[in-house]
Amino acid sequence: MHVYALCHAAATLVLPSGVAQPLQMIQQGDLAAIAEPDLELATLQQDDDRLLHAVLVHDRVIRELFQQTTVLPLRFTAFPTLEDLRSDLQTHESTYLETLTRLVGKAEVTLKFVPKAIPEPGISPELKGKDYFLAKKQQYQAQQQQQTLQTQELQQLLQAIAQQYPISTPADAEHVHILVNQNNIERFQAAIAPLIAQSPQWEFTLSELLPPFHFV
Repeated sequence: MHVYALCHAAATLVLPSGVAQPLQMIQQGDLAAIAEPDLELATLQQDDDRLLHAVLVHDRVIRELFQQTTVLPLRFTAFPTLEDLRSDLQTHESTYLETLTRLVGKAEVTLKFVPKAIPEPGISPELKGKDYFLAKKQQYQAQQQQQTLQTQELQQLLQAIAQQYPISTPADAEHVHILVNQNNIERFQAAIAPLIAQSPQWEFTLSELLPPFHFV
């Protein structure tokens, strides 16, 4: 049994299509799980193409549900039986409901950043011996100073954003996820625009509104 996301049982949804079969809304108390009952992970893992297709469908389904209601996105998750799923929902009901309540009206955006290329100062071909090595040393020091400036700019930007919005920082340090008000994205964009302007050493890209994958 493959489960895509959790939501409030009272939600009225138009269920998207699944990998192979229609999805079902399985209710347990005040919670509901959006599931594809007969989809087995073990079967998908036997075929790389089918597994990749299922992963893409998993993401699509969560995004379509997110357009309709508050959801707790699940990782690519399977439960052995319906009873196992109901047991999990019953055991963790208060935690799941608390998280759902916290995320009502929220979405995440991904802010990607790439450092701009550091220009390399030229060295005169006429320099020889000690003068050449001194110029190389100065060139290296200038590049190090520029890299330090880039790092400081980015740290100051992220610290300023974190004072206003929750941030999730992946280990690769090439982007961050920011939790924002879904219906007030213009305010968020206006808030970070001057901060980005103060970081000329970087190129920034902001994603569309996404389900709160990294804040569940």
